Amino acid sequence: MTSPVPASLGLSPAEVAAVLEAAATAPSVHNSQPWQFRVLPDRIELHADLTRRLLATDPDDKELRLACGAALANLRIALEALGVRPLLTLLPRGTRALAVVRRGGHVTPADGVLDLRRAIPARHTNRKPFLNDRVTPVELSELVHAAQSERSWLHPVTDPVQRNRLHALVVRAHQVQLANVEFRAELERWTGHGGERRDGVPARAAGPAHEPQDQWVLRDFSGGRARERLPGKDFEPEPLIAVVCSYYEGRLAELHAGQAMQRVLLTATTLGLSASFIAQPIEVPSCREELRRLLGAGVNAQTILRVGHGSPVASTPRRPVAELLIDAEPVLPGGTP
Repeated sequence: MTSPVPASLGLSPAEVAAVLEAAATAPSVHNSQPWQFRVLPDRIELHADLTRRLLATDPDDKELRLACGAALANLRIALEALGVRPLLTLLPRGTRALAVVRRGGHVTPADGVLDLRRAIPARHTNRKPFLNDRVTPVELSELVHAAQSERSWLHPVTDPVQRNRLHALVVRAHQVQLANVEFRAELERWTGHGGERRDGVPARAAGPAHEPQDQWVLRDFSGGRARERLPGKDFEPEPLIAVVCSYYEGRLAELHAGQAMQRVLLTATTLGLSASFIAQPIEVPSCREELRRLLGAGVNAQTILRVGHGSPVASTPRRPVAELLIDAEPVLPGGTP
């Protein structure tokens, strides 16, 4: 294919384009894809695209940075699969970049890296009902290890009391958001479209409408459109609910947690598992603080995952790499990302 992407890190333009395409398949709130890349001969910079901020849903840009961290994880894995050892600097001084990746020499990619690389285009957020088969202890152990490898923690919510309290938080946060006119308008702008856009969540990826017995799936991604339920199919009653946590707060923690989140999601994909997000308690400050107390001292909740055995789902659209490239550091209105 013809690509405007320049060579970088000893890779050809086509290889760099493939790396950036992999990075851009990361998940983001409402599939907003809030990232940009600056490609120079000796480095690739990751920048936040603040024109894609979700001011009602994510006013502090916490989930924006989480999404950029996920894109960074994909970028690192794609580079390693091509034999490039990525040398990473997060929040580099003297620049507005969230991260800078340089070449740290050659690396022979391990089987695990190649498995994760193959999982990148196969990973899709699955908002549909899962099968009733539970995640096994061995599978859960691999997911926990994936988060640990990125300086983060995956907290499975298995205790019945803690699980009930978390569910109450999810419901309360969901109600708070639905009472917010700006939130509802933003959700409708980004979701439920007919598939003509290269961003947002199309109606085909929204999943069926939930019913009262469907405890863990509440958000309507159909953009307010009526949808038919899948005949005779409820959402699974006992999915794995796990919280991706950092050990501290702030922008750096969110970038680490985003990378951990993506490695967990890719590891789940290699295991034949599916996942979706339960974002409401993270997005409502009062509920986020209560969630922190629920999990205990020493960890900060960054995102909540619903994990299980799901049927295949289609990918959500992505913008072409050419739209993600910038020639110079962006001027950021309203402060740093």
